[in-house]
Amino acid sequence: MSFQRPLGAPSRAAYVTGYLEALSLVERLHRLLLDVIKDEFERLGILEINAVQALLLFNIGENEVTAGELKSRGYYQGSNVSYNLKKLVDMGYMHHQRCAVDRRAVRVRLTEKGREIRDVVAALFERHAEGLEGHGVLGPDGLDQVTAALRRVERYWADQIRYIY
Repeated sequence: MSFQRPLGAPSRAAYVTGYLEALSLVERLHRLLLDVIKDEFERLGILEINAVQALLLFNIGENEVTAGELKSRGYYQGSNVSYNLKKLVDMGYMHHQRCAVDRRAVRVRLTEKGREIRDVVAALFERHAEGLEGHGVLGPDGLDQVTAALRRVERYWADQIRYIY
């Protein structure tokens, strides 16, 4: 059984082009998000922490996690989580302690200083959400549709990794 494209549907080449454009957009949006956070921190005079580290603090929130959990839960999208965790501990944004069960693992949680940064990022995101809706850029229904579509792509990619072997 072959896939039958409905009348008026884009050609295979146009679909692949659209997919590549969507991939590029996701990548650009992530970089732009980091730039937005960086600009907010510069505006507030917060210069010792970078946007990747701030986003990491935001995503940890009130949780106590290991580096492995950060990656598996999707909290951190970077290649050098250990470096950033060490820097954040050294700068006083996080507490760390060896895990009682697995002495090799280190559990981290935010300090008061780390929670302040998390709150700055949370306030920024809240303003953006209000702005998107208030300016008619993306209402609740559109946001739900975008989120649902991205979750389907996430599941598809995760399945590709999971079933590769």
